[in-house]
Amino acid sequence: MNTATAVANSKTYRIRFNIESDDNERLQNLCGQLDQHLRIIENQMGVDIQNRGHQFSVSGSPEDIQRTQNILLDLYNDTQHEILTPESLHLFFKNRGKQASFVREDDYEVKIRTKRGYIKARGATQRSYIENIRRYDLSFGIGPAGTGKTYLAVACAVEALEQDEVRRIILVRPAVEAGEKLGFLPGDLSQKVDPYLRPMYDALYEMLGFEKVAKLIERNVIEVAPLAYMRGRTLNDAFIILDEAQNTNPEQMKMFLTRLGFGSTAVVTGDITQVDLPNHVKSGLKHVMQILKNVKGISFSHFTAKDVVRHNLVQRIVEAYDEHGEAV
Repeated sequence: MNTATAVANSKTYRIRFNIESDDNERLQNLCGQLDQHLRIIENQMGVDIQNRGHQFSVSGSPEDIQRTQNILLDLYNDTQHEILTPESLHLFFKNRGKQASFVREDDYEVKIRTKRGYIKARGATQRSYIENIRRYDLSFGIGPAGTGKTYLAVACAVEALEQDEVRRIILVRPAVEAGEKLGFLPGDLSQKVDPYLRPMYDALYEMLGFEKVAKLIERNVIEVAPLAYMRGRTLNDAFIILDEAQNTNPEQMKMFLTRLGFGSTAVVTGDITQVDLPNHVKSGLKHVMQILKNVKGISFSHFTAKDVVRHNLVQRIVEAYDEHGEAV
């Protein structure tokens, strides 16, 4: 697959090698837009990476350049089935440092399969979260923003729909952000609710494509609804996601949980440090954590700042707020 030569001077070493490939898309996936992935690897490994097409040159200390070569080759193998992102690279280095192998991040991998490719769990908490969603009819994902709670729940929903395990996906969110009521927002019901469901829409577009999502919504295979419109319904053969659940009150949470019908899976996600309810209203997510903590057949996955997969600065911000005991 590759050939390598080494060059050394009094201060630095350099290794040259080729990645033999006729697939330019995979090479672009490896390097990232404007070589963004290579720059991330450079910063983490303390090396200099140059490339021209399939020819690569790495300069640095002997140990670092060898590890960097191994990482680049392993990453290229990953591009056969996976779309690499800056987030996945940042998380890898956060968890493993300057380890020689990228793909063997942990003892085993958990992947969500969609028609557009695999989505790989990043870290032990995400693995446990996905396994709980697959195993239990009701799962909770609780933790700070940027940990993948909603994204992975949507991915599991898409996987279940494509494998005919459910007949539809229902996305639910309480519309209480910024203290606004739906009646004061312009447009019809869909237009009023859409801004609150944008993160879940974005995940669906990435996994299914814009046109297919639009068709599935038109056929009511994918349904979006504010929490208030769930009352009185029984949802069978569906994958239901309640996002931003910290902004429900206890009565709303009980109402939602009792909508679960036969053949359905429900996932509830939220961050108890970002409650937008009035001060006198108790969060339904905080309440349900105590009520259901010992009930069999229900799983709770708790994420922390260490599980954040966004920009490294986001993790440091979350940790700083945690140290001061304040909500983000």
